[in-house]
Amino acid sequence: MSLLVTGSFGIDTVETPFGKRDDVIGGSAVYFSYAASFFTHVRLIGAVGEDCPRDLLKVFDGRDIDTSGLEIRKGSKTFRWHGSYVENMNEAVTVEVDLNVLAERAPKIPEQFLDSKYVFLANTHPALQQQMLASMKDPRLVIADTMNLWISTERHELVKLLGKIHGLVLNDGEARLLTEKKNLIEAAKDVLKLGPKFVVIKKGEHGSMLVSDRDVFVLPAFPAEKVVDPTGAGDSFAGGMMGYLATQGSFNPATIKRAMAFGTVVASHTIADFSLGGLQAINREAIDDRWHAFKQAMSF
Repeated sequence: MSLLVTGSFGIDTVETPFGKRDDVIGGSAVYFSYAASFFTHVRLIGAVGEDCPRDLLKVFDGRDIDTSGLEIRKGSKTFRWHGSYVENMNEAVTVEVDLNVLAERAPKIPEQFLDSKYVFLANTHPALQQQMLASMKDPRLVIADTMNLWISTERHELVKLLGKIHGLVLNDGEARLLTEKKNLIEAAKDVLKLGPKFVVIKKGEHGSMLVSDRDVFVLPAFPAEKVVDPTGAGDSFAGGMMGYLATQGSFNPATIKRAMAFGTVVASHTIADFSLGGLQAINREAIDDRWHAFKQAMSF
């Protein structure tokens, strides 16, 4: 079943204790799409400027990803982000960010994409997320991501979006900022009051949490031995989770929990190298092997 994702496609400069990489591929939709493509067919919506190097656009060659929804806009510049994890590998310090094409109109969804039943609105302006969602015909499952910038500056639009989706993915700091609650269970329950049926809170090295009106589920992170670059871990988590969900016929709590475990495992591969290097080095078999090991580690 096809999975549609809309979000950022960018050029990153990343610094960690393991070195610095300039002008590497990045963006929420990029990490999400690559991760999800291990499970299902992905339809990518996004935009880059005419300054985007053509070799970066080849990153999806050989993947089950339809990039016909990726616009190359004349006169525009590609989204750029420079982040540093030198001081703290659990939280990036944004050195510089240029929204560029992300500050423009939403990309047009190709006609053949409008029947997508599974939709992930990766992190971008909540007004643009709503525009994209309004174009879809009859999606079965819609999950969105957000960030502290939109919570602080576009809360009204974000709250409107929350009333139109089934699930929300955000990190612990964002959950606390959105609800002004320190306790994450209380924060998640406040988010549920705004519309979503379930909330997944990412907690970095401490794993993730699922909260619905019937369930509270806490999943630890995979005990990764190699952490080189955390960039894209959260987007890869969402991609693995949503990719698995798109292959299932139901979205009951047990299915979502299994999907979170797949997302956790995919993210553990992402952090092993800079940019997409960690994901490019694996296949579905490697993901399944680690998933089974993760499941075994959780048994007691």
